[in-house]
This record gives sequence, C-alpha cells and structure tokens, in this order.
Amino acid sequence: MRCAFALGILTALTAAPASANEDDFNIWGAQFASIDITDDVYIRGEAQERFTNDADRLGQLLLRSFVGYRISKRVDLGGGYAYILTDPEGPAEVNEHRFYQELNIHLVEKGGLTLHSRTRLEQRTFEEDGELAWRFRNFVQLRAPLNARNKLVVYTEPLVALNETPVQRGGLALWRNFAGISIPIARGVEAVPGYLNQHVFRDGRDRSDHIANVMLFMNF
Repeated sequence: MRCAFALGILTALTAAPASANEDDFNIWGAQFASIDITDDVYIRGEAQERFTNDADRLGQLLLRSFVGYRISKRVDLGGGYAYILTDPEGPAEVNEHRFYQELNIHLVEKGGLTLHSRTRLEQRTFEEDGELAWRFRNFVQLRAPLNARNKLVVYTEPLVALNETPVQRGGLALWRNFAGISIPIARGVEAVPGYLNQHVFRDGRDRSDHIANVMLFMNF
C-alpha cells in the first residue's frame, strides 16, 4: 500500500501542465551542506549550477546561506541570503540579491516514511532594477522507503510572486515537480538524482523545462 501511495504521488507530481507551449532541456547540479553549531542552531550553505538552452550553457548560478533555529524536534525556522546570477540567452544578465525567511515542519515521520513542508517568504532585489519584489513559495516533499538502502523522493513547489516589478511578473510564476531516488554515499552524505519538471508561467507562451537534476546533501 505504501508503494502504491508513493507511486500515485509520483505520477501526479511529474505530470507537466497541459498548457505548456515551449520546452527546454536543462541539467541542474546542487550541493547542500548543513552544520550543527549547537543542539538548536545550525547553518546551511548551498550552490546550484543550472545549465539551460538544451544544457548548452550555464544559464544560472545560485549561492545561498541560511541560519536555522530548532524550536522543537519537528519545527525549525530561520533566515538567510542568496545571490543569483541569471544569464538568459538573448536578454542581458540579471544580478539578484535575495533575503528570505523559512519555516520547516516535519509533518510525518513513521516507519521510514517522511513528509516535510518548507515555506519561504523572499525579498528579491536586482542590481538592474531598484524595486523590491516579494515572492512566496511552499515546498512539500515525501520520502518513502524502496528497500533497506534507498528511498523514493518526490516533491512539489509552487512559487508565487506577490507583486509585479519590471523584473518580476506577478502571480503564479513557477511550479516545480521532482521525482528521484536517494543514494547514500557515506555517513551523513547522500546523492539524489532524478527528473525535475519546471513549468514557467509567462504572459505569452508558457515554457516547460525538463531537467536532469542531481542533488548532493552533506550533514555534519
């Protein structure tokens, strides 16, 4: 029954919206490192490299930092800063400085199955535009055991722009859905390769990005 439930979610999350008009193949790499400072306080750093336009070029580089505080075993919150360089084909590159607040809740932890929610509120500023852009995003991830070693990992995350600026389109901007498998590498280290679909909502034709995504998680 657990496998059937997980496969049902997998099917739902990987289905691209029918309104997609343009397609692009990407390769994304991401590295996450989390370090416990005390029993309650931890820091996290990450880097993401996104190769776009049929994975022909580095279209985006993201560097993010975070400081978190554990309120309880299942709830933690904190905030951080991110720098994002976006270099789309055609338009000029965009340099973004992003501050954000984050709430994490472990909704289910039972028999190796976990359900985790991450809610973020972002304040985005761009060197090319002086206006402050606000964005809300909510990430929900399920991990379900496949065997004694590996887990199925699926998640969904809509990203909603709360206002409109010359750089940011208002309303539902992106919707990401992922399915992959966790592979333990060493103590506290795992790789999660999989398929990510990113639907980009635009004023003209929408775009659907088909992404080979490999994430590396390190906990110290």
